[in-house]
Amino acid sequence: MFTLQRKTKGEALFDLINTIGMILICFITLYPIWYVLVNSLNEGTDAMRGGIYWWPRVFSIENFKAVFESAGIMTAMGVTVAKTAVGTVAHVFFTAMVAYAFSRRGLIGGKIYILLGTITLFFGGGLIPTFLLIRDLQLLDNFLVYIIPFLFSFFDLIIFMTFFREIPEGLEEAARIDGASDWSIFLRIVLPVSMPVIATIALFHGVWQWNDYFTGMIYINNTDLQPIQTYLYRVVAQSSSNQMMVAVQGSAGTQTVTSQSIKLATMVVTTLPIVFVYPFLQKYFVKGMMIGSIKG
Repeated sequence: MFTLQRKTKGEALFDLINTIGMILICFITLYPIWYVLVNSLNEGTDAMRGGIYWWPRVFSIENFKAVFESAGIMTAMGVTVAKTAVGTVAHVFFTAMVAYAFSRRGLIGGKIYILLGTITLFFGGGLIPTFLLIRDLQLLDNFLVYIIPFLFSFFDLIIFMTFFREIPEGLEEAARIDGASDWSIFLRIVLPVSMPVIATIALFHGVWQWNDYFTGMIYINNTDLQPIQTYLYRVVAQSSSNQMMVAVQGSAGTQTVTSQSIKLATMVVTTLPIVFVYPFLQKYFVKGMMIGSIKG
């Protein structure tokens, strides 16, 4: 039978402080998101009066109508979905393939490669040399600029390599006895048993790809190839310099939205998709982060 032990006053006080602290951290983290959502659902001109903190004062979806009626937002959303999906799959596969080679004990020059890769974690070439390289590779105004430069990450390689080295060598030896090649072992044995680390890296890179606005801002001039985050950047920049109101026709007569309310609605539209995906990958994320921390 289980016996319940009463907590001492010190332990009870410690738990109380921890609980209050976590509640404060959650509030500080979540309230800005709630504030943006509430104001995006409020009528634009009314929101300019301020004082909206918890609930919309004059509920309206005209802000979101104005966002989705914009000519470029759906194109930008399509570019973002495409580059996130293709970029994440390509990054995970290529990095895992290189990490599998690095995880083999007999790799010639393996220590030198590890040293060179470690240096790249602390030093980079800079923006101007990178821009010149992208230009010489003819990737300016090219969708592949979202994919090729980000195929490989040495930080992700370390996570993959740590996991691969914990896979029992007997699996690979048995496959080789059956005549399997390196490609067969990698595709049919290594990848299927590596789903936790694959999901972790996919989450890392997928979130980064979704949130990346800098690549589209620097290397893309064609608005049809710019992602949603670059579109949001333009909306924020324009609303900061131009606070004039925009009239849109609503179901209950003419309603008004402002550049500020459109900005908030755009932020909600660009943020919610990745927020909804995260909980489904969280269990893999937690397990993947523990890779290599415990051996037994």
